[in-house]
Amino acid sequence: MDGSILLYPSPGRGHLASMVELGKHILDHHPSSSVTVILLSTPPPDTHLISAVSATHPSMTVHHLPAIALPNSDHLSSSPANFILSTFEIVRLHNPTLHQTLVSLSKSSAVKALVMDFFCNAAFGVSASLNIPTYYYFTSGASGLASFLYVPTLHVKYPDSFTDLDGPILMPGYPPVSPRDMPMAISNRSLKVYSYFLETAVQMAKSAGLIVNTFDSFEASALKALRDGLCVPDGATPPIYCVGPLVATGGGTKGGDERHECLGWLDSQPSRSVLFLSFGSLGVFSTRQMKEMAVGLERSQVRFLWVVRVPPPHDEARRMLAEPEPRLDSFLPEGFVERTRGRGMIVESWAPQVEVLGHGSVGGFVTHCGWNSVLEAVCHGVPMLAWPLYAEQRLNRAYLVEELKLALSVTESAEEDGLVSADELEERVDELMRSEKGRAIRDRVLAMRDAATAALSEGGSSLSALAELIGLIKAGSSELDVPDLVTSAVGVSGDVGSASTVTIST
Repeated sequence: MDGSILLYPSPGRGHLASMVELGKHILDHHPSSSVTVILLSTPPPDTHLISAVSATHPSMTVHHLPAIALPNSDHLSSSPANFILSTFEIVRLHNPTLHQTLVSLSKSSAVKALVMDFFCNAAFGVSASLNIPTYYYFTSGASGLASFLYVPTLHVKYPDSFTDLDGPILMPGYPPVSPRDMPMAISNRSLKVYSYFLETAVQMAKSAGLIVNTFDSFEASALKALRDGLCVPDGATPPIYCVGPLVATGGGTKGGDERHECLGWLDSQPSRSVLFLSFGSLGVFSTRQMKEMAVGLERSQVRFLWVVRVPPPHDEARRMLAEPEPRLDSFLPEGFVERTRGRGMIVESWAPQVEVLGHGSVGGFVTHCGWNSVLEAVCHGVPMLAWPLYAEQRLNRAYLVEELKLALSVTESAEEDGLVSADELEERVDELMRSEKGRAIRDRVLAMRDAATAALSEGGSSLSALAELIGLIKAGSSELDVPDLVTSAVGVSGDVGSASTVTIST
């Protein structure tokens, strides 16, 4: 391929992993393509993830933008709300060095397209000023994209807010949604992040195309609404390319070659008997909630594999402990670990989720409804119990439960902290793992697993969409007048720094 496809991921681990999978997918099926990943250096990227790429795709080039000084260290807060805001702002601060990088790369090889995460929206002005065809990669699903593109319409339709509405919110391609299920960043218009989301939705509709990590038969109603133009009623909707499901493979070890002990434990469990509980990289619970979860699991008598993190620093029980790094059992009911030993296993912080979901002993998955996790469950035919925590996860739950019927939902209390009681968890676990309703969900998930396999097979919808996309990118041109463009980028301010290109190699 005469020219490069540039991928620009945001720093969140799930977003970075998904974008890397897109790059690998392009190279696997279009090996003549040239793919370069442009990485932010602030905050530092996941080096373990990036290094792992070298084992299978040494031809993928990685270009590190130089680190920048942040005006406020609080931007690196681990809370979901602050993380979302800081991601938008960190990308904006990188615009000067991104601009120089794009100009520099264009000198050695034509830049055919920039594919960027939607959190990287601030870069749209840079690529547009350089006449680079720009595509957005939406790491969530078509249903999430439908609701996101509809944000400008919701902004006009509900000029004040919709947080206090009595009735449901209606959006194209979606089942009716409760106002409390709308993402915080869209519900609370006083937040700065709301303006970022609104601007991003407008800009995405002006792009060369939208690449989505889903497949045609998975989210049919949402895709129909998108392609019928219902989500951007006042303008044209860019072409939609469903290229998924893009799911990471491997990773059964962490930091070495030894197989993770939880996989050995699963080997000894009966087929489809184990409930897997895992809540993503930012999923933490209060001590109160952890104890309710433990009681519910113990009462259910279901075998379980539970990925647990210690509560956040502001948790009252944690603050009362003198230990700087307290043990997990300090936050669980006394004797819980001993009483459930054998039929239950607790793993601290991390487990190889893809391998766990692919294990024959796993029969259910309690998930926060992050899109990567949803796709991993679908690809392995594992029914879900939906327990969303932040971002668009409540919308994902609504679509999974009401539209696709691939999951059951836990019911949170009306309290501010949304506690899920032990009784509620016990009942839902029993329903998922033992009831006819749970078996019906399993059957539907297994059918969707087969559909996902077909989409990624020769002649399948996702490979056809990828071929169409790559064909259009190859046919396009982006010949930059480099000397003039160095100082003419729209929306770029500040000093232009230098960046170094690094090629990952084994």
